[in-house]
Amino acid sequence: MGIVTADISVSTDVVSAGHDQSLDHPFGELAGERLHTWMFEHGDNHRAEVDAILDAGAFVMGRNMFSPGRGAWDLGWRGWWGEEPPYHAPVFVLSHHEREPLEMTGTTFHFVTDGIEPALERARAAAGERNVAIAGGATTLNAYLAAGHVDELRLHVVPFTLGGGTRVFDGVPPIEFTETRVRHTPEVTHLTLRR
Repeated sequence: MGIVTADISVSTDVVSAGHDQSLDHPFGELAGERLHTWMFEHGDNHRAEVDAILDAGAFVMGRNMFSPGRGAWDLGWRGWWGEEPPYHAPVFVLSHHEREPLEMTGTTFHFVTDGIEPALERARAAAGERNVAIAGGATTLNAYLAAGHVDELRLHVVPFTLGGGTRVFDGVPPIEFTETRVRHTPEVTHLTLRR
């Protein structure tokens, strides 16, 4: 069986998104796209890290990673990525609202309403021998960190602060990590930690 990995881009003060997520500002207005310019504007310089993010047999993500909506689903919404999402394995979306699976090019999004443990079990079954990736956001990642399920955490630290928003490690008890890899560029520092 593979391990559980997690990748998340954060500001230097470990914020992954503002509290003001909207259709126009998926990461909040202040954060904008700055957390991900390393990936989208300088992707060739970070090919190994981008490839590692997508190299999983299944993914788990929180609802905000899939949709700006709250409450009942807008069934016309098909994710932030258009008709060809970057995920090429099953994706399990945590939600409080049921929705039928959504098949898209290269993947199917499954909507899980009974919590993080069942979502992880389903993802492990789908992944087989491959890794399961916790795709975010920070609230979902923090729940899996607090439950002790993340084996490898890859933080992509962008050199600016946001001052507030959703922080990685909020509500997470102390964890001992071993630093296994660090790579720095002008855009981002990639930090790999193992439990």
